[in-house]
Amino acid sequence: MPNLLALVRPHRWSGIAGVALASLTVTAGSALAATAEAPHGAEHGGGGLPQLNPATFPTQIFWLAVTFITLYWLLSKKALPRVAEVLEERQERISRDLGKAGALKDEAETVMAGVEKSLAEARTKAQAEIGRASAEIDAANSARQQQLAADVAERLRQAEARILAAKQDAVANVRSAAADIARDVAARLAGVDSDPAKAEAAVAAVMEERG
Repeated sequence: MPNLLALVRPHRWSGIAGVALASLTVTAGSALAATAEAPHGAEHGGGGLPQLNPATFPTQIFWLAVTFITLYWLLSKKALPRVAEVLEERQERISRDLGKAGALKDEAETVMAGVEKSLAEARTKAQAEIGRASAEIDAANSARQQQLAADVAERLRQAEARILAAKQDAVANVRSAAADIARDVAARLAGVDSDPAKAEAAVAAVMEERG
């Protein structure tokens, strides 16, 4: 692409330079011819414009050709190659900048893809950790609840056992007290000293009947 531009642009500049050179050489040739013919005109005492005198046309054409060839050679060998070189360097620099921009864009897209991948992996790991932690918490809560239920059941059993034992002790105490009262009442009313075992058996039978 830069070589093609380097080939095309000098031709375009050559056309423009040719038109400019034609105008410049016409003016320069006329001026040089007028300078060359000035003494001759002064000798003859002629007036008017020398460049319009047909006698000076060969000289004007000669200097026009010399000037045109010289300027064209200078432009084609010096100016136009330098212009083409500058344009080519500029195009190469633009191409390099565009290439660097494309490479940076690709690199940025690669980095962004890596970042998105890392974020997705981190999100997946975080969700897995959250799920694992939730499962562990649920399992720990369930174990604590089971342990608490077992502790409560054991405490209830122990409390019931203590209540039953206290009830049995109370019943035994009441039975003994009732037997003593019954023997005392029998001794006072009937003057009979009853057997303690019989008195307790009678009281136990009455308590069983009454529930």
